This record gives sequence, structure tokens and C-alpha cells, in this order.
Amino acid sequence: MSVVPAVIVAGLVGLGVYLLLQRTLTRIVIGIAMLGHAANLLLLVGGGPPGAQPIVGRFTEAERAAGEVADPLPQALALTAIVISFGITAFLLALAYRSWVLNRDDEVEDDIEDRRIARLGEREIGAWAGWWRRR
Repeated sequence: MSVVPAVIVAGLVGLGVYLLLQRTLTRIVIGIAMLGHAANLLLLVGGGPPGAQPIVGRFTEAERAAGEVADPLPQALALTAIVISFGITAFLLALAYRSWVLNRDDEVEDDIEDRRIARLGEREIGAWAGWWRRR
């Protein structure tokens, strides 16, 4: 793998994770798309250089070992990753649209029950934090 595709993959992953950690569903959808593109690029670059079409019985084992024939597995994995990322993106877009229709806002809000459980957990951790001092 050369340096340029590696930097592009790293940039896409970094940007995707940054957008995924945001509060609006629009940015989350774009972050998921960036991660999907990074996975596809990584699979295609990791597949090696392009070669002849991998048709069974057409090439000898020596030609396959020499790298003259393209490996079909990374291409199949990239197609699978495209389908999966498309499905996730479609689901998140439907979720964002439904949130926009109901609330006229696409920001993900904290759940009141989540906040209550987090406070309860902090109290329990605080109660157990000094157990060794009570001995």
C-alpha cells in the first residue's frame, strides 16, 4: 500500500469518527458514510495491483502465483461493504427524517432515564471509592 491511499483512509476514518460523535443526525449520517468509504478504499487498496480477470481455468497456477491475476476476494468484500453501508445510511436517513417531522430538529437529545441512571452509577462509584479507607 502506498502512502497516499493510507493517508486518505486515515483522513476519512478520522473525519468519520469526528462526525459520528456529533449531536445532530445529519452529521452522524455523513460520518457513517465517511467510514463506509474508508472501509471500501482500504479493501480495494489492500487487494493489490490490478491484474487480469480471475476466470477459473483460464490461467495456470504459475501466473496466479506471479500476481498476474486479480484477487476477487477484496472486490467481493468491497461490494458487500457498499451494500451494508447503503442499508445503514438509508436507515439513518429515515430516522433523521422522522425526527425532523416530529420535532423540527435533528439533534439527538439525552434521555432523562439515561441521566438518572448515570447519576445513580456515579453515587455508587463514589460510595465504593473509599472502601479501603474504612478498614
